[in-house]
Amino acid sequence: MHVTFAELSNVLQASASTVDAAEGHGCLCGALCTSADYTLERWVEELFTEEGRELSDGDEQVLQTVFDDAARTLRGDEMEFEPLLPDEDEPLERRATTLAQWCQGFLYGFGAARPLETAALPETVDEILRDIAHIGGAAVDVGAAGEEEEEAYVEVFEYLRAGVQLVHDELMTLRNDSQEPPDVPLQDQFH
Repeated sequence: MHVTFAELSNVLQASASTVDAAEGHGCLCGALCTSADYTLERWVEELFTEEGRELSDGDEQVLQTVFDDAARTLRGDEMEFEPLLPDEDEPLERRATTLAQWCQGFLYGFGAARPLETAALPETVDEILRDIAHIGGAAVDVGAAGEEEEEAYVEVFEYLRAGVQLVHDELMTLRNDSQEPPDVPLQDQFH
């Protein structure tokens, strides 16, 4: 990634976004999984109220880079995708909390960008979404963060990374088939 979690957090805080960086990146990734035509402008609308959209050129570039990186890594064949979260030098409790927030944002973006019929989802996608919901709703109580807790966090992070990539790949056909049809007058559709 070309933008760090801290850089995205700074942009969102400085621009009075009510969305934190983890939730915002999760929302973006969820939307990219369901919508083939999700745009930077739609994501920015999710991040800011109309009054809070005073972005400098540098802030706009940060958001554009985050958007481009998420789209590129999800669409790529190299399994490079990673949720944008705090670095490993941050306390485990903070990383676990932001991981849960990322999951909540992902589920919001997944449902809001272009709702898909649950019955149309492949079973593997449905299972991963349930797991993401469980991770997003889990209480974070790491206590004394030891080696076992660190390993558990890494396992959950890796599952999430691979799971989201799989969701994106599995929904390719549904995502492309669900694109909005062009505006054609009803009478012209039958001629």
